[in-house]
Amino acid sequence: MEHDCIRFRFASGAISEWEFERDGETLIVDPPARRIIGGSGALATICHAIAGRGILMGFRNWLEPHFQAGELVPVLPEWWVEFEGPRLCFSSRLMPAPLRAFVDYVTEQRRAPPPQAANA
Repeated sequence: MEHDCIRFRFASGAISEWEFERDGETLIVDPPARRIIGGSGALATICHAIAGRGILMGFRNWLEPHFQAGELVPVLPEWWVEFEGPRLCFSSRLMPAPLRAFVDYVTEQRRAPPPQAANA
């Protein structure tokens, strides 16, 4: 609660709470924010953290490349929630071709090995 926290505001105006889990215990906190990034600014929250402007809570799969590159340091990994990020589900019968192409691309990217850091 004493850290400089970088929070994310959804398009609806809601600010996401931080949820932690360990050994069946769940904690939900609403820490004070030094910065609040809104809308589609998930990447901006990561950039602010990399720049040393505070800590953030995000999906591990979004943060992992930055951990591997040494740009970010994990905090409280024993309390991380097992969640890979949001998912969208559409009936394949009703899916427009551009959306189908996007879903196929994202699926392919998730299966691909992560890119190697430039220093590796």
